[in-house]
Amino acid sequence: MTTDAKETVVIVVGAGPSGLSTAASLHKLSIPYIILEREDCIASLFNKKAYDRLHLHLAKQFCQLAHMPFPATYPTYVSRSDFLKYLDHYASHFKINPKFRNTVQFAKYDEDRKKWWVEAAVEDGGVRCYAGRFLVVATGENSDVFIPEVDGLSEFKGEVIHSTEYKSGKGYENKKVLVVGAGNSGMEIALDLSNHGAKTAIVVRSPVHISSRWSINFGLSLLRFIPLDWVDLLLVLLGKVMYGDLSKYGIQRPKEGPILIKIRDGKYPVINVGTVKKIKYGEIQVLPALKSIKHGGNEVVFENGTCHQFDAILFATGFKRSTHLWLRGGDCLLNKDGFPQQMYPNHWKGENGLYCAGLARRGLHTAAMDAQNIAHHIFNVISK
Repeated sequence: MTTDAKETVVIVVGAGPSGLSTAASLHKLSIPYIILEREDCIASLFNKKAYDRLHLHLAKQFCQLAHMPFPATYPTYVSRSDFLKYLDHYASHFKINPKFRNTVQFAKYDEDRKKWWVEAAVEDGGVRCYAGRFLVVATGENSDVFIPEVDGLSEFKGEVIHSTEYKSGKGYENKKVLVVGAGNSGMEIALDLSNHGAKTAIVVRSPVHISSRWSINFGLSLLRFIPLDWVDLLLVLLGKVMYGDLSKYGIQRPKEGPILIKIRDGKYPVINVGTVKKIKYGEIQVLPALKSIKHGGNEVVFENGTCHQFDAILFATGFKRSTHLWLRGGDCLLNKDGFPQQMYPNHWKGENGLYCAGLARRGLHTAAMDAQNIAHHIFNVISK
C-alpha cells in the first residue's frame, strides 16, 4: 500500500445534508477534515434529482442542519429552491469546500498505521488517495437509483424514466402515464401529472399509511412525551377520520403503525398533498402490482390479470445503497443494505473510528444529531 496520500484527521464521504452537517460540526470544534463527493455539487439529490414542486414534508424545525436554523422568513414547509439556498449559505458559512468528482471506490482500515485508507476515482481517470484517523459514511439513505426488473421492460415502446429524472408534468398532457411506486415521490408525481392533464395511474403494490403534514409533525412532537405505540394509534385514528376507508379504491392500510414502520423499515407514511382527492374522484387510477410488459408494445400486464396501455412509465421505486461495494471492514456498523446494524440512537458509531451520519431511517431530522454526536466523540478521542 503506497503512502502517497492526502492526510487529514477525518474523511467524510458524501456532501449531502448529512455530510454538510458533519463537516460543520467538525469545523466548530476545529477538527481537520476532508469531504469527498462524487457529483459536482453539494446535495445532488435536491440539486439535480428532485422534481420542481418538491417541499420538505416535515416542518422546518425537524429538517435544519447542525448549528444553523432555517431563516425565520422561511415557511413551515420549505420548498426545494429555498432548501438549496439554505444549503448553499450553510456551506459558505462553515467554509465547507468538498472535493467534487471524487468517487470513492475503496476504503479500508490500516491496522498498522491506525488510519483509514480511501481511494477515489477522479475526473481525469486517475485515482486519488486519502488517509485519516476517522471515516464518516454520509452517503445518505437515497444514494443509488433502483428500478426493479420487469419482464419485457427493455422492449417497451414508450418513455421509461426514474423519478430522479422527472421535473414536472409539462409535456405529458393527454398522455397515459403509469407511476410505479406509491411512496411520497410517486404519490406527489402522480398528482403533478394529473394536474398537468396526464391520464395518470399509479401502482400501489403494498399497504401504505396516508397522513397529513400536520398530523405527522404533531406525532413526532408527541414522541417526546408519550410512547411510540400510543402515537401510532393516534395517527392511525386520525388517518381513518380524515380519509375514510381507502380499500375500496385499492389502497390498504398496514397493520402496524406509521412511526414504527418508518423506524424499523425506513418507509415513510405518505403525506397527502391532494392525491387522495384525485383518486376518490377517479382522476388518478390505482392499479395492483406490475407483472410484465407485452413484448414489442406499450401494453402493461398487472398481477390481477388486467392489461392497460401507457405512453410512459415512471418508476418512483426509490433507491439502494452501494456502500458495500467500496467499504471494507464496515460490517460492524452497516448491514448488507447499507443501513446501521444498531437501532437508533446507538446507530452512528462503529469500530476503529468508523461512523455513519444520516442513516437512521428517520430522515433529515436526525442528520444534525448524528453529526454532533460524531464530532464530539472524535473530539473526545483526539483530546485524550
